[in-house]
Amino acid sequence: MKVIDGGVTAAKGFLAASTAAGIKYQDRTDMALLYSPYPCVSAGTFTTNLVKAAPVKWDKAQVDSGAAAQAVVVNAGIANACTGAEGMEYCSQTAEAAAQALQIPKESVLVASTGVIGMQLPMDRIKAGIRAMAPDLSDTREAAENAAKAIMTTDTKKKEAAVEIELGGKTVTVGGMCKGSGMIHPNMCTMLSFVTTDAAISKELLQEALREDVKDTYNMISVDGDTSTNDTVLLLANGQAGNPAITEKNEDYQTFCQALRYVNETLAKKMAGDGEGCTALFEVKVIGAETKEQAVTLSKSIITSNLTKAAIFGHDANWGRILCAMGYSGAEFDPEKVDLYFESAAGKLKIVENGVALPYSEEEAAKILSESEVTAVADIKMGSAAATAWGCDLTFDYVKINADYRS
Repeated sequence: MKVIDGGVTAAKGFLAASTAAGIKYQDRTDMALLYSPYPCVSAGTFTTNLVKAAPVKWDKAQVDSGAAAQAVVVNAGIANACTGAEGMEYCSQTAEAAAQALQIPKESVLVASTGVIGMQLPMDRIKAGIRAMAPDLSDTREAAENAAKAIMTTDTKKKEAAVEIELGGKTVTVGGMCKGSGMIHPNMCTMLSFVTTDAAISKELLQEALREDVKDTYNMISVDGDTSTNDTVLLLANGQAGNPAITEKNEDYQTFCQALRYVNETLAKKMAGDGEGCTALFEVKVIGAETKEQAVTLSKSIITSNLTKAAIFGHDANWGRILCAMGYSGAEFDPEKVDLYFESAAGKLKIVENGVALPYSEEEAAKILSESEVTAVADIKMGSAAATAWGCDLTFDYVKINADYRS
């Protein structure tokens, strides 16, 4: 597998465009269009929140229908969530406008929205944005970067990833972009992720690969404990690499899954590391677990602990908060067998052995915790299973950003 500089246009046959439609923001681009002239098989995973935004319902219906997909229209600023029948009608109008502009079937258009809940989309601007983007579609690196920027809300940086693999003697590419900074919690987040590949693969295996992969990537991140109404991951495959079609779980399927894992994990970590107001990516590894499920539960409990997140912000090795979060997670373990470590680019430090603090240096611990990426490792000495979760620190700026988000 070769990591390359790319995004949603890295795979053959995918084009992107963006525009400033003035949906909410007046000083930046806020719409993106993704397009493949070649029909794609589509796969998707969506929010577990019972309150689902109109685009989530639209996209799930498209993916489930089995219809080929060719385009995705994305807007930032307004989420089109809690908008009733009118919101669903606006999804239909968006798809119709894209279908006309691109001369493709309406049922091949997916839609996605992110932003403020409860507001209706300004359809005159949405339609104008689609008309403006269609002639500008391009497979250039710049087009991909600009699309990634256009879908941001409170994100502070664009988020992209791409890799190349070889399947059946053909070079296959998997690339993607995402947005997400707040309302991020395991079981999908206010995150929109769009992954493209030129691999030839059956729809059934594409969906299975995505469904299994999100368990260890997007579902293992948390910023603030809020599961969004709009979470969507879409995976499109147009087959333009010319590889022998993947129709069974063979070696090519496993290689494809490894590439998909890299792209999704990279995008997931970029979202966690760009949490609203954060200063550090906080990674938690639980090792020595009896089962994967036990390790997942413990690691998620730690990254969602506000007290632990605040301690990371303060560069304070307050290990008691980690043990506390493990203790109320619901997973069974022996606290008197737990070893805890902190590590970063500044070094690694063992701070707890068998549930008891070691005589470590607070200054050294603070130095390790002052890096932009910090890892806590909890060894519970029960087996060989492990899990990794990603979050971020909790800062003053998180409250500032969310106290006046609508204004």
